[in-house]
Amino acid sequence: MLESVQGVSCDLFNGLWYPTSIRIGPVLDNSLQCAPDARFSPQLFDLRRLRTLSFYSCFPASNPTAIPAASWERLSGSLETLEFRTNPGLTGAIPASLGRLASLQSLVLVENNLTGPVPAELGALLKLRRLVLSGNGLSGPIPAALGGLRGLLKMDLSNNQLDGSIPPELGGLRNLTLLDLRNNSLTGGLPQFVQGMESLQDLLLSNNPLGGSLPPSGWEKLGDLAMLDLSNVGLTGAIPESMAALAGLRFLALDHNRLTGPVPARLAQLPNIGALYLNGNNLTGALEFAPGFYQRMGRRFASWDNPGLCYDVAAVDAAHAPAGVVVCKDLQEPSVPRDGEDGGGRKPEASSSLVASSSAGFSAARVGGFWSVVSVQGTVAAFLGLVLL
Repeated sequence: MLESVQGVSCDLFNGLWYPTSIRIGPVLDNSLQCAPDARFSPQLFDLRRLRTLSFYSCFPASNPTAIPAASWERLSGSLETLEFRTNPGLTGAIPASLGRLASLQSLVLVENNLTGPVPAELGALLKLRRLVLSGNGLSGPIPAALGGLRGLLKMDLSNNQLDGSIPPELGGLRNLTLLDLRNNSLTGGLPQFVQGMESLQDLLLSNNPLGGSLPPSGWEKLGDLAMLDLSNVGLTGAIPESMAALAGLRFLALDHNRLTGPVPARLAQLPNIGALYLNGNNLTGALEFAPGFYQRMGRRFASWDNPGLCYDVAAVDAAHAPAGVVVCKDLQEPSVPRDGEDGGGRKPEASSSLVASSSAGFSAARVGGFWSVVSVQGTVAAFLGLVLL
């Protein structure tokens, strides 16, 4: 492989050098740069050996450009990776013709200004392993055809304007390890098929008006699940004790819902739990976690803003008492946050031993009559333990 220009790689075929990888954008000082008025050249589709094509920060808002709608089939025999990252000037719809890239394994269209629906034609990309369309202005329902991507490992459609219910056809994605649908307008409750997706490691659905309740059983099937984010999705009912069967769980966020009833004591027995957010619900009764749980978790356990919740002062060291929760004998008295506590519905600052990011707060914003609690992305990414994109 020849790489004389940073971002461009060539391979030798039959005595001739052909470009196989083109990565354009300000990644390094000597990276191949885009012109201020960059446009797509028709000659791009003559590169029949091209396996990777990536554009990073190439199209500013001052240079609005659409992804070409035609000619992608000319790269169908070679192109494996197609990426458009952080291009605020990349506008218009995702071309349906991208569904003709038969060799494509990774499609990343993140933080652009793309609008319109997710093309159902993308369901024809049978070799696809990674589909990331986050941070655009995509709208409409999630196409049921995406359920045909049986080899898909990661699906990230977060931070768009998608609506409707999560199609049951996605239950066929049995190899999926990441499903990220945060910050959309999805409805229809938590889909039942999720508990059959035994390869899932990260399920992120926060900030959608899903509604519904948590399934009372079946959680033991998700043995690999490490991160479950169901913040601000309109959940009602109780927290099922069967969630304690999620043996691999490291991060559980059920905050800012309408959950009721007691907090299952068995949640503290999750062997790998590193953060548990239950604040902003209507949970009641006494917390029955062992004193060592509060000491170990610190402010990574959040249960404030549950007016009917309390703790037994005799069972908890005062230095590690749960923040914003009253002593059971004082339950009828107004709950006043201690000095230094937020008490207003913010996730506390995370421990540096678990989170490499700065803070674990989130802000509230009202969108279309639905309260949206937008999590700081660094907190979530740190608990994923991998680079998503």
